Amino acid sequence: MRYFIVTFLFSLLLFGADAKLTIEKNADNRTKIALIDGSQGVSETLSQKFFQILLADLKISGHFLADTTHHKGDFQSNMFPPSIGNKEYVFKYALSQQGGLNLVVSLVNVTSGNSIFQKSYTMTTQDKYPFLAHKAISDMNAALNFPDISWINRYLLFSRYVGSKQSEILLADYTLTYSKVIISGGLNLFPKWADNEQRSFYYTSFSGRVPTLYRLNIYTGAKDMMATSEGMLVCSDINKNGTKALLTMAPNGQPDIYELDVTTKQTRRLTDFGGIDVGGRYVDDDSSIVFVSNRLGYPNIFRQSLFGSGLTQVVHHGRNNNQVDAYGDKIVYASRESSRSFNLYLANLNGSQAYPLTSTGENQFPRFSSNGKVVLFVKQQGSGSAIGYINLETKQSEHFSLGGKKVQSIDW
Repeated sequence: MRYFIVTFLFSLLLFGADAKLTIEKNADNRTKIALIDGSQGVSETLSQKFFQILLADLKISGHFLADTTHHKGDFQSNMFPPSIGNKEYVFKYALSQQGGLNLVVSLVNVTSGNSIFQKSYTMTTQDKYPFLAHKAISDMNAALNFPDISWINRYLLFSRYVGSKQSEILLADYTLTYSKVIISGGLNLFPKWADNEQRSFYYTSFSGRVPTLYRLNIYTGAKDMMATSEGMLVCSDINKNGTKALLTMAPNGQPDIYELDVTTKQTRRLTDFGGIDVGGRYVDDDSSIVFVSNRLGYPNIFRQSLFGSGLTQVVHHGRNNNQVDAYGDKIVYASRESSRSFNLYLANLNGSQAYPLTSTGENQFPRFSSNGKVVLFVKQQGSGSAIGYINLETKQSEHFSLGGKKVQSIDW
């Protein structure tokens, strides 16, 4: 029975995603912008990578139509090359390496010649240079009063397989240009941020006698054991203030949803079904949960209060809806539609007005961004995975490969 539970839950978490959308925002509605690189004393490799990250940020924002030519020029000059064409703005930037990595930027209105945004940035850890690009673009986007894209500044947290019963947990920027292994050795799975500030995270170690849930502070290295359970143990969500966490546990053979009090480390059982209940998410201002259950004979999405009452079926589409995430009054879920097709759907919390975000491929691990405006997911690429993003407001999409590695679980 334990083998069945582990295999079942793992099977829900090992599929990939299609990173393409069939609808994209009309390019004419986006702000036309060119970039001029005035960097001095940095390698051509760094110069090219930094430029590509800026382009990715501009694209996924959905607010800009960027010139893909890597223009170079004097950062101090007010003259633009004729190749800039009829752009509305020019984003000038200059990287330098003096006591760290430094960046200065200036956004210029081409018509008036006025600089409407200027800022400088410094970073002592040079390998985190992608976050300089993300911060500059999100700040520039805010200066133009466009909808917030600060989610691009957040860490990605994921587990990937590296061998038999071996996995790594990594921190990365959303483009995967920066990545750092923070846990290695043994089988460590299901990382989940423990707070909105991304200071600590939960993960499950399968290296001991029973699955054990730990909380690790990425800045101090402090590690706390939070819970143990036979069979299965996964942290799937935290409440808004980080004082409670939803766990999937199977101490008696079949998995159910439990709530963990982070301070006392006591758990309270929320579901009591003779089948499989997994993957709980807080909804209704932390007063209810949505979760995956096979109580219809196949995986589907259900909703109930934290006190076990008012159980309702949320999704009435498909017969294998095996993953769900929630933000506000919206849910995003993965639905298996054929042996090689898992598509993502966005719907209201009551399951109404569902519409597809993908149409082909293997699309799973849907996760809302911190502001609910972007959906992260995983795309299967042969034996490896890629991380995909869908901007729900602008319908822009992008994906980044993990270089042949397979994602086990992901959060941001």
